[in-house]
Amino acid sequence: MQPIVPYKETIDIIRSAGGEQLYQCYQCGLCTGTCPWNLVRSFPVRKIIHQAQLGVVDFESEEIWLCTTCRSCVQRCPRGVAIIDIARAIRNVVAEVGVAKIPDSLRLSIKNIAGVGNPLGLAPEDRTEWAADLKVKPFKGSGYLYVSCCIPAYDPGVKRVARATAAVLKKLKVDFGILGTKESCCGESVRKAGNENLFQDLAARNIGNFNQAGAGKILASSPHCYHTFKNEYKDLGADFEVFHTVQLVSELIRGGNVKFTKKVNKKVAYHDSCYLGRHNGIYDEPREILSAIPGVELVEMADNRENALCCGGGGGRIWMETKKEERFSDIRLQQALDAGADVLAVSCPYCMLNFEDSLLTLGKEGVIEVKDVLELVSEAL
Repeated sequence: MQPIVPYKETIDIIRSAGGEQLYQCYQCGLCTGTCPWNLVRSFPVRKIIHQAQLGVVDFESEEIWLCTTCRSCVQRCPRGVAIIDIARAIRNVVAEVGVAKIPDSLRLSIKNIAGVGNPLGLAPEDRTEWAADLKVKPFKGSGYLYVSCCIPAYDPGVKRVARATAAVLKKLKVDFGILGTKESCCGESVRKAGNENLFQDLAARNIGNFNQAGAGKILASSPHCYHTFKNEYKDLGADFEVFHTVQLVSELIRGGNVKFTKKVNKKVAYHDSCYLGRHNGIYDEPREILSAIPGVELVEMADNRENALCCGGGGGRIWMETKKEERFSDIRLQQALDAGADVLAVSCPYCMLNFEDSLLTLGKEGVIEVKDVLELVSEAL
């Protein structure tokens, strides 16, 4: 193990991120006890907080890259310590000062985002290829600006989320459009991975493009985009309303504007994503949608709502390697199976990526399906 070494010029960054709350930690250990990592390995969160208090951090330890920013620890902390901000600040030291090595897969994804605006490194002109045959109009300043997220835009297995969303919006006669090649990564995972400078650049570019297009209302498929546009861009001068797709569709259902014509005879378990749930308190809307679909029997998994188990993809972890025996998504998929579900419904592209991978890992293809909530809505319309 590398020695724990104080870096005077970097400790100030960590301490300033934690603020006065950093020194309110009295080492009760609730953060460690609630962290999902401790289901699969030892991850002493309070040790990292204590090291930050003392001004010594082991920058060479893989532990600084484990946090998924799921917010479970913050939710339980009796003193309100900004644990996620502290973890982000430690990573920022690595990214900006270079006191240790960034994991290779994460470094490549960040390089791709910086270069071409998406973590997969694919061409910006191909970003709206998912909509090529759907007659989705360019955004012209009215209605909702739909931002699909990089994963539904580019990933072959997840493009169906953006396509289902567009189909539902068109069917419900929602006025919406897309930016096309001017759409870029929101930068959420970049910031949580510690690259604050790149996040600021991405945010400034996106805010400028949104303003130039005259966007007043942003609609997002990803909770990570939603959270960033709504809560983090706001601090940078952004002035627009932000909605996740489940919020809009649930509102239309409540208003009597959705007429389902088909039954979806499935038992469905809904997975609460961290950034829609714990970070933003959206629990009821996706369940309202699923309950309204004819034929759907909604079942709950062992861990749900505020206590839902993270899929493992937040905090930039979606771009890092995770050992087979340490994947939260495997545990979560098994919980859905234990609940008797035919379908595990999600509202986050990162969750979908991880659960689709777990289908292969656990050999459960054909036993249970992973679908976005709006895919099920599309089936029933």
